[in-house]
Amino acid sequence: MKMKLLAGAMALALAGCGEKSADYSEAAAPAAMESAADGGGPDVRVSAAPGVAFNYAYAFRLDDDRIAKVQEEHAAACETLGLARCRITGMSYRLIRENEVEGQLQFKLDPAIARKFGRDAIASVEKAKGVLAIARISGEDVGSRISDSQRRSAGIAEEIARLETRLRQPGLGDRERTELQQQVAELRRELEGERDTRRAGEALLATTPMTFDYQGTGGLPGIGYGNPFSDALTMLVRSAGTMLSFVLVVGAAILPWALLFALFLFLWRSRPMAGVRRWFAPRPKPEPMPPPAS
Repeated sequence: MKMKLLAGAMALALAGCGEKSADYSEAAAPAAMESAADGGGPDVRVSAAPGVAFNYAYAFRLDDDRIAKVQEEHAAACETLGLARCRITGMSYRLIRENEVEGQLQFKLDPAIARKFGRDAIASVEKAKGVLAIARISGEDVGSRISDSQRRSAGIAEEIARLETRLRQPGLGDRERTELQQQVAELRRELEGERDTRRAGEALLATTPMTFDYQGTGGLPGIGYGNPFSDALTMLVRSAGTMLSFVLVVGAAILPWALLFALFLFLWRSRPMAGVRRWFAPRPKPEPMPPPAS
């Protein structure tokens, strides 16, 4: 139930970031949301946000001994689509401890199939008795950036044309001609920079990054990754280390004063000090003589 609510909330948030397409009317929105909840993750139409470059990230949790098989299935699914539609750009598999495994796959996908590829991956994980732990879809408004760059390029081109017209006029001094040529060269560099910006944006729109993170359930049921015996031993060692550290700190603070007190006590009880103590000790008063007998 929690996963359904999370999926619905994410789909609503992402759909609101872009413009609605003609075939995605308000009447069709509830059906799309229901489909998202049934699929176990967000169901966002790429056409619902034209000009937005999406980035998909999923985290799956399943038994550690099944991670390698599911990871291979996802890699094979990408290879089946061909390099033009799907490419594997990164892969990792790590055995952390005897009962803890984690892995990752990174893809570059055709934007038109990215959403379906993610849904199919979720289905394969659920088939392996796993669950979708995290689904995150972020978008970048690349289309607006490209449009702004095109407007800037048009303005720069007009300015270059004006300066070149001025350069063709007769009667220009050498200094003015040099300054105009420098301005034209600077504007041409800016124009090339704007072209690079548009090329980068077009590359972002041409492919959709997608990341799969795999986390094992690990250890004992209800405990997860943690090994209770190992954790207990670790806690015992830490507690013993803390106690030893406390004893050493307290001992370091008290020891000098204890040594000073022992030295003083030793000197006080030594033979020379015994004579000094007798010298300073009060002497007893002589007893009065008894009166003579009558």
